Amino acid sequence: MYLCRVNKQITVQDLGHKDYKETWEYQEVLFKEILDIKIKNRREDAGLQTPNHFLFVEHPHVFTLGKSGDFDNLLVSEKELAAKNATFYKINRGGDITYHGPGQIVGYPILDLENFFTDIHKYLRLLEEMVILTLAEYGLKAERSPGETGVWFDVGTPFARKICAMGVRASRWVTMHGFALNVNADLGYFDLMIPCGIKGKAVTSLNVELGKAQVDEAELKSKLLKHFAVLFEATLIEKTEA
Repeated sequence: MYLCRVNKQITVQDLGHKDYKETWEYQEVLFKEILDIKIKNRREDAGLQTPNHFLFVEHPHVFTLGKSGDFDNLLVSEKELAAKNATFYKINRGGDITYHGPGQIVGYPILDLENFFTDIHKYLRLLEEMVILTLAEYGLKAERSPGETGVWFDVGTPFARKICAMGVRASRWVTMHGFALNVNADLGYFDLMIPCGIKGKAVTSLNVELGKAQVDEAELKSKLLKHFAVLFEATLIEKTEA
């Protein structure tokens, strides 16, 4: 059996504003690099460390549908989306339909979970916990909704509303895709779909919950990373170059 050195360092890169397809392709490159190392380790007993990455990004208006999602949850035609300067992609993550756009912080952890733990459910719960702990720093009580991935407010009441959606892909314990947290989002775009295929529940944004015109996104990213590092017992290394 091959042995490889565990690597709990995670390279963090903020891509700024970037096209969804370009970012997806970049994720795939990093994802494949990790998989290739793992395959080499198994075939050749190479004992090589696998890298880990965490990407922050903010996308132009885009709707994405997971591999098991229902296209009927998109409530407008692609022509109507184009009129609203939005695009649409069918992608290879889990989950149903979601929206990304300006004012939304998207995080893509591309990790070899064998460096941390081999439990995809634990992985999702820790991502949720990262967001819950971050929102608590703003004086907000967020929580999980039983049977529904993501982070919510007022679960079990008529006022239940989602602030963070999640959808991931994993192969050989390597992850990609991730979470989308509404910070200063235009919530009107969520009316063009049934978010995550869940009917009758609202979507919200941090600025709305706080009653502010704008929330400092750089500060929020810093808080997310702080909790992420603790929860995953990881060392974060910032990558500044493209």
